[in-house]
Amino acid sequence: MKKFLVITTIFNPSEAIKRFALLDDWNLVVVGDKKTPVGWNLSGVEYLSPGDQLKLGFKISKYLPWNNYARKMVGYLYAVRHGADLIAESDDDNYPLPGWGKLTSCKKYDIVSGQGFVNIYNYFQDKKELVWPRGFPLDQINKENKFNVNKGSRKIGIYQFLVNKQPDVDAIYRLTVNKEVNFKLNFIFVLDKGVICPFNSQNTFFKKEVFPLMYLPSFTTMRSTDIFRGLVAQPLMWLYDLYLAFASPTAYQERNQHNYMKDFADEIPVYLGARKVFDVVEKNLSSNKSLEDNLLFAYSALIRNGILAKEEFELLESWLEDLGNLVR
Repeated sequence: MKKFLVITTIFNPSEAIKRFALLDDWNLVVVGDKKTPVGWNLSGVEYLSPGDQLKLGFKISKYLPWNNYARKMVGYLYAVRHGADLIAESDDDNYPLPGWGKLTSCKKYDIVSGQGFVNIYNYFQDKKELVWPRGFPLDQINKENKFNVNKGSRKIGIYQFLVNKQPDVDAIYRLTVNKEVNFKLNFIFVLDKGVICPFNSQNTFFKKEVFPLMYLPSFTTMRSTDIFRGLVAQPLMWLYDLYLAFASPTAYQERNQHNYMKDFADEIPVYLGARKVFDVVEKNLSSNKSLEDNLLFAYSALIRNGILAKEEFELLESWLEDLGNLVR
């Protein structure tokens, strides 16, 4: 199995990236941007400078904005071109723990069944302290929704491994609670059809069958792009009997400096639109269409409903064309 890890950065090589570069069996690709220091270099890393990205000849380069978190998509395509079977992604301030990158070989999982949004962070805490993932609907935080957990087998398309110390929470949590969080180890929960939870790009693994779903909306804010991607991906996966798994931490974060009020402003599209994204997508899918066609229909519906900008569609078409050319 050829495995790639994709990270984007605007800083000099961080200690976290240096640790990832030491991992065996993983090809580390770092995607630069116009703000990344010129001459960025690190042994064991394939660095894609802005110039390198243009030379790769991907069609998305014509439409993908600079100084944008979604530049990561060039790294995804680079990995596919070089035969990736599994693509992971992380950030330049996440540090791998021992065992990072090992997917479970279990045949039976804890399956969370029911309907609606589940705060999966509650399942990884002995004492249910108030903490929720970025993108979780605010009006659900204090609600006690009932879900069942039973052993079962499912085909996992995407793994979201949690992160300790500074996990991916929203700016409201940072501005109010802002406690260090450490989750329980050795747990994995798979969300059944009808159960949804936002997932991010902090410590996330994509199998080959779902590579098209790695598309990151590029004409929205940085704090909403990966959340919107995840809310689109989950109902799409259900059509093809694929599921999202949340697993115990395999990394911890020493967070780069953030302006929490700026993060709050960047997260407003998520606060106001998370539930609507899911509802719109779910109503505009068809089991008779391919994954790629359903992805196009989903984004077309999001654009018609004013959730995403019209520029998104041309970029998505280019992404799918690039992917199609690479897997033929």
